[in-house]
Amino acid sequence: MGIALRPKAVSVDRLIAAPADQVWRLLTDVREWPSWGPSVRRAELDNGDTRLSEGACGTVWTAAGVRLPFRITEFTAQRRWCWAVAGVTATGHDLIPVDGGCRVRFDMPWWAVAYLPVCAVGLDRLAKLAQAPQ
Repeated sequence: MGIALRPKAVSVDRLIAAPADQVWRLLTDVREWPSWGPSVRRAELDNGDTRLSEGACGTVWTAAGVRLPFRITEFTAQRRWCWAVAGVTATGHDLIPVDGGCRVRFDMPWWAVAYLPVCAVGLDRLAKLAQAPQ
């Protein structure tokens, strides 16, 4: 696992020994978010779909039970998605295919640096899910 400090963001990343398309499915299917996202209890898209797309909007319920609107602000299929929650820039999610699996990176604005440990836990959970026997 790595932590990086960049000019406008901080990030944490992890190598996951699983196919990139499998990890991408977990990252972009809102039904899967509670299984790897420590701060997410539930999520739904406004259009009734379960998979993210450019500009998609929905609702996320936090682990504390708070219901918040979200919007996908950046989306590159099989590579990256970012979102704003309650109108505030939140995490970016990158997937980089590598030999033997993929590297997944979560980034966030500098002011959210305290969220890095939560993202690290999320990456560990994501890896366990992706590497579990199907």
